[in-house]
Formats: sequence, structure tokens, C-alpha cells
Amino acid sequence: MSRTIDYYFTPHSPWTYLGHARFAAIAKAAGAAVRVRPIDFGSVFPVSGGLPLGKRAPQRQAYRLVDLARCSKHLDIELNPKPKFFPVASDDAARLIIATDLHDGTERAMSLCGAVFAAVWVQERNIADPKVLEALAAECGLDARRVDQAQSQAVQERYEEYTQEAIDCKVFGAPSYVIDGEIFWGQDRLDFVERALKQQPTSQGA
Repeated sequence: MSRTIDYYFTPHSPWTYLGHARFAAIAKAAGAAVRVRPIDFGSVFPVSGGLPLGKRAPQRQAYRLVDLARCSKHLDIELNPKPKFFPVASDDAARLIIATDLHDGTERAMSLCGAVFAAVWVQERNIADPKVLEALAAECGLDARRVDQAQSQAVQERYEEYTQEAIDCKVFGAPSYVIDGEIFWGQDRLDFVERALKQQPTSQGA
């Protein structure tokens, strides 16, 4: 039986970037379906008790930079812990990913995710700039209309729906991978995601 993974994230999360390629490979190897779910943590944090980076204690902010560098080196994934355009508004990028998923499917949306993450954490590009999003869409071979479609009411409603889904299933951080209602938070929990996908799902009913 094919498994389904709900993939909750925000486009400017460095931890999502660090785990993205490995997560995609794990899901593919397991034959699992991925449901791409960009969400608005500005709505999640007030419910979950989380804080935006700038409001966290100085020691937590300092440790985050150390850990990003440590994980980047361990995983052999290029990352600039202090990119030029961060913090950055990522709602438009999230909506572009949703529009791509709706019109082009999960595989293309996952590819765009990787491009958006790398734009922030490697390429020093501003994903809040519509021209950058247009360029990223073109680089991913997407129809030029996707950027305009990303601003549609239908896409905004999906964005709000995904965010509420995340709140309802108690997601509080990015990335979160949800399998059969079980949350795996953080790219450093991908080993557990892989193990869960190898287990047989619990049967429901007789």
C-alpha cells in the first residue's frame, strides 16, 4: 500500500532546505506520495507558542548559526548561514509552489521548492521579489503564467487551508513530515521518516 506524507514547511526555512533533497529521495525510494504543504508560520506560531527568529533569546539565535554551519558541513550541502535576503517575506513563494502543484503536479512543485530554497541559502536571491520568482519559474521550465496564477483567490484559499491543516494536526516547526497523523519535526528526523515508511500502516476496521 502506498503511503502518504504531508510535507509542511515555509520557503525560507534553512532546515527544510538542508533536508529537501534527502526527503525527496526517501519518499521516492519508498514509493510514497508527497503532499506539498507550504504554510504560514505567522499564523502557526501564535497557536504553537513559537517565536519568529528575531524575537528568540540571543543564545538561541547564536546556537542556530553554529548548528546550521555544523549541519551544512556534515551533510556536505552548501549553505550561507547569514544570506543577504533573510529574514524574507515568503508568502508569494509559497503561493507559487502551490500554484505549481495545482497545475503541474507534485514532482514539478518539489523541483521548484529546491530552487526556491537554494535561491535563499546559496544564491543570495530575494524570493520576495516578483522578478526573482519569475526567473525561478522559468529556470524550472514552468509556464510563465504560474506567477500570476499564484496570486489567485483559489491559491490563497489553499494556502490558508494548508496552514489550518498544520495547526489542526499540531505542527509547530519546519520542516514537519506527517505520516498517518504522526509528526516528524526537523530534517534531522529523516531517519525516523524512512523507518516509518518501511513499516506497514496500522489497519483500520475489520
